[in-house]
Amino acid sequence: MNDVLRQKPRDAAEETWRVFRIMSEFVDGFETLGQVAPGVSVFGSARTRPDDPYYKLAETLGGQLVKRGFAVITGGGPGIMEAANKGAFEAGGESIGLNIFLPKEQLANRYQTVSLDFRYFFCRKVMFVKYAVAFVCFPGGFGTLDEFFESMTLIQTEKAERFPVILIGRDYWDPLIAWARRHVLGAGYITEADLESCSITDDVTWATDRIAESFRARGETRAQTASAAGSMTAEGTVTGRQPQRAPRTGTP
Repeated sequence: MNDVLRQKPRDAAEETWRVFRIMSEFVDGFETLGQVAPGVSVFGSARTRPDDPYYKLAETLGGQLVKRGFAVITGGGPGIMEAANKGAFEAGGESIGLNIFLPKEQLANRYQTVSLDFRYFFCRKVMFVKYAVAFVCFPGGFGTLDEFFESMTLIQTEKAERFPVILIGRDYWDPLIAWARRHVLGAGYITEADLESCSITDDVTWATDRIAESFRARGETRAQTASAAGSMTAEGTVTGRQPQRAPRTGTP
């Protein structure tokens, strides 16, 4: 028998109830994060130790951001996430953790003033984008790279307003951007303007100033923009135009 036919069919009722679980995560996220200050999503490795210089930089960044009126949003785990939350928490600001269910239990850091738990990565990713006015990426693994490239894709496709994407750590990020310039730009898959959508620095004070200046220049939060324009999706991206399809010709 065909291997596909041997697979147990999905339970339709179970699939329907899963939709409601997904909805509940969106509702909880929207209701909770809709009440906080404009946020900055901070990403980086969960394996970064407290004695690592990048941990100290992330902690400093968290404190500086809340002093400028921003909330700090992380994945709620250890490492860089803990450092940014710690800096925000100890500075008396809003320190948000978007925690995730994992096969190996995630240890949520204790520096969260707002703590949400997600079963679904895609629900969590919406919150990182919808309620942030900037992304800051410290050195990290696949998860950090995923968030970085997603932000670049949203800007490139104009699904999101141009917002600061700041990479902390020249030694870590310069080789990646050099690779993209040589191979991806060199092949014509992106443009020079696409590469200029991000900035690299070792200075978290410069990063904080850049985020504050960008926010002032925009003059309004994403929520206000969405309300005024009426052209934003619930995930905080631009609705855009419906895909066009060429007329069918002949028989497939």
